[in-house]
Amino acid sequence: MVGAMANNGRIRSAFPVTNGSKDLTPNSAPASTTGSEYGPLEFTRDDVETLLNERIKYKSKFNYKERCENMMDYIKRLRLCIRWFQELELDYAFEQEKLKNALELNEKHCADMEVSLRNKEEELNMIIEELRKNFESVQMQLAREQTEKLAANDSLGKEKETRLAVEKAQAGLVEELGKAQGDLQTANQRIQSVNDMYKLLQEYNSSLQLYNSKLQGDLDEAHETIKRGEKERTAIVENIGNLKGQFSALQDQLAASKASQEDIIKQKGELVNEIASLKVELQQAKDDRDRHLVEVKTLQTEATKYNDFKDTITELETTCSSQSTQIQELRDRLVSSERRLQVSDLSTFEKMNEFEDQKQSIIDLKSRVEEAELKLVEGEKLRKKLHNTILELKGNIRVFCRVRPLLPGENNGDEGKTIAYPTSLEALGRGIDLMQNAQKHSFTFDKVFVPTASQEDVFIEISQLVQSALDGYKVCIFAYGQTGSGKTYTMMGRPGNPEEKGLIPRCLEQIFETRQSLRSQGWKYELQVSMLEIYNETIRDLLSTNKEAARTDNGVSPQKHAIKHDANGNTHVAELTILDVKSSREVSFLLDHAARNRSVGKTQMNEQSSRSHFVFTLRISGVNESTEQQVQGVLNLIDLAGSERLSKSGSTGDRLKETQAINKSLSSLGDVIFALAKKEDHVPFRNSKLTYLLQPCLGGDSKTLMFVNIAPESSSTGESLCSLRFAARVNACEIGTPRRQTNIKPLENRLSLG
Repeated sequence: MVGAMANNGRIRSAFPVTNGSKDLTPNSAPASTTGSEYGPLEFTRDDVETLLNERIKYKSKFNYKERCENMMDYIKRLRLCIRWFQELELDYAFEQEKLKNALELNEKHCADMEVSLRNKEEELNMIIEELRKNFESVQMQLAREQTEKLAANDSLGKEKETRLAVEKAQAGLVEELGKAQGDLQTANQRIQSVNDMYKLLQEYNSSLQLYNSKLQGDLDEAHETIKRGEKERTAIVENIGNLKGQFSALQDQLAASKASQEDIIKQKGELVNEIASLKVELQQAKDDRDRHLVEVKTLQTEATKYNDFKDTITELETTCSSQSTQIQELRDRLVSSERRLQVSDLSTFEKMNEFEDQKQSIIDLKSRVEEAELKLVEGEKLRKKLHNTILELKGNIRVFCRVRPLLPGENNGDEGKTIAYPTSLEALGRGIDLMQNAQKHSFTFDKVFVPTASQEDVFIEISQLVQSALDGYKVCIFAYGQTGSGKTYTMMGRPGNPEEKGLIPRCLEQIFETRQSLRSQGWKYELQVSMLEIYNETIRDLLSTNKEAARTDNGVSPQKHAIKHDANGNTHVAELTILDVKSSREVSFLLDHAARNRSVGKTQMNEQSSRSHFVFTLRISGVNESTEQQVQGVLNLIDLAGSERLSKSGSTGDRLKETQAINKSLSSLGDVIFALAKKEDHVPFRNSKLTYLLQPCLGGDSKTLMFVNIAPESSSTGESLCSLRFAARVNACEIGTPRRQTNIKPLENRLSLG
């Protein structure tokens, strides 16, 4: 095998066994070696770039065996690199789960702290209530001074014990808060490392996209990666929901904490008022004592004159001494109340700090939730992009399934009995189950639209495919299904209702808007439109101004619109009207003109049944004046006529002839798909005008998407099952890798159909 060559000519191993580079983040997990032939492998950014920039040299251009062996070795190393990145991504998902568990543990600690704080608040409230009762007993029972003094001493001892317990609890809470802050910092650092690795993976994915056109091997492992990405996306969605629930719970707790803080502030005010009242009473006691002293002095002066009042003086002195004792006790109580007020102020301050910490943690959680949502959106975009890239490499025809809603007069219970949508991770949004005769038939497509899906939802899924036409690719989108299943509604929409515009008007609006925005980058585009229908195996020009040529009484156009394919895979329709368009309004006018000329009829299954296949073609020619790059793109939007059974449609006369022609062309389309699926040497494209016209889309280098439309009522179960089986067969067809048409001479006035 030929090894990787360095820029200086020295030979180095493409997959080093020992990796001492520091390009990856410090928290990078070791790579798994499951299924590896080279032992334990690790990659750095330089290794990946070296692998992607590697150019294989051959001893001989004509030694195909050596070239195949070298290419197989190179593909094997690419798979090992991809597998290593996948396993590394799984390790970081596991690390993220550990971080989430640590965050939940911290939140549990915060909840326990809040419960303990509430218990302490209740104890303080009980102490304050006891103090109030003691103060009232002092006022009411002055005669029981000794008993009240003992009660006051007991209460003081209890307060000291309570204060010591509160201090110990507060010290423990401070330590727990410090630990929680340390854990949060560690979690933030790990999240930052995960973000760095995510950016590195994004750069790696962008570099892989430059080499997608060279890979044509088996990509089943990449399909498995997409499935795992969908599982991870669902898990992230569930985690975001859980984080939102925790965020709302923390907000409720913060509101409750604020309410309790306001109660504490009110209690603090009441204590201040009580202390003020105590001070007033103390001042009154002092005034009484001074007054009594004055009276004692007056009595003492008078005692020299009146010895008979000695007993009265003794009683007054006793009263004065007892009042002095009461004043001293009131002073002691005042001091203890002030101390309790200080303790209450400290606890209030600590709670305010804790509230601020909780508020900050809530803000951090909110920012992390927003980051997770952004990552989820980016991951979904990346998943879609990788999925489209894989489908392009495999060359498969993409298939979207759309179930129309029940119409007025149809049984509302039919849909739930006949159609179901799986909710498993692998089939969510992509699977559909059809019940027929108590037997379930399961199908999986690239996307399944439920009846409630809007036209905007459908267009969003194909918008990237439409953009490819501006980038120089051939794009084909066609709708298939039985009559009355909603094909024309999907493609054209409902006239006069902007909210229900179909895919064709929306595609044109996007193309013209993108055309305008790309002018600043030097791009100039010219757009040309043609519209035709295939009616009874005859091509009609719907933009022709000659009414006799457009439609005759017998339904056959006298003009011969021959279909020809050139060597480059382009299709030409002779004598077909092609018009230059400058705005979406012009195209809308042409669509209305074509709709009036299109063949429609009434059957028992549909009041306005399309009796022909409608083909809308937009040719795009772009030139960049600064880079002189030229691109040619073609957008084909096709509304096929609906398949129908004569027993249900009740067609007779001209309707019968139309039904036979429609069913014959759709049967030919089925034969072509069946031959492509079996990879037969001969594909019968010439069996009908429809398949011959669609040959570049079905067997060339076009990006092709099919909408299979089904009706939900139980009477259409048989036709719906046939449509779904046909769509599954289409989805399995490989038609080749799309090719971009660039660096081509300016287009002629009449471009190919594509």
